[in-house]
Amino acid sequence: MEIPVSVTSLDRTRPFAEKCMVLIVSAQGCGFRSSRALQMETPIMISDLPGGGSVTGRVANCLPLGNDGAYFLIGVALYTHGNVWGVADPPEDWNVKAHSAAAASGAVNSEVATLPKSKKVWPYNLSSEGNRTKRK
Repeated sequence: MEIPVSVTSLDRTRPFAEKCMVLIVSAQGCGFRSSRALQMETPIMISDLPGGGSVTGRVANCLPLGNDGAYFLIGVALYTHGNVWGVADPPEDWNVKAHSAAAASGAVNSEVATLPKSKKVWPYNLSSEGNRTKRK
């Protein structure tokens, strides 16, 4: 997907505001292309979403795209999960309806709340098997 958005830092000590392109989406987050690297854990707001909404999250990853330092892929973990991207037919593993129902009722569904344990999902699958870095 390519979704043009506005990204703004919510941390006054880490100023950032830029028009960016979201390239990777999921119910839990996204990856967007930026001309600047962002520090891990920086809280951000993504606005101008399809439908005119906005969402907040935190920087979970920052990887250079290419060797020239012109662009970075910024991984974002959303604070509120869901189909904020306007995907008409989201994948079944997004569990958007189940998550929304659990959130609305106040119940916790362990299947929805559990994150995948596989390291074969983004951003881990960007590196070769021998060059993986372990995160704590």
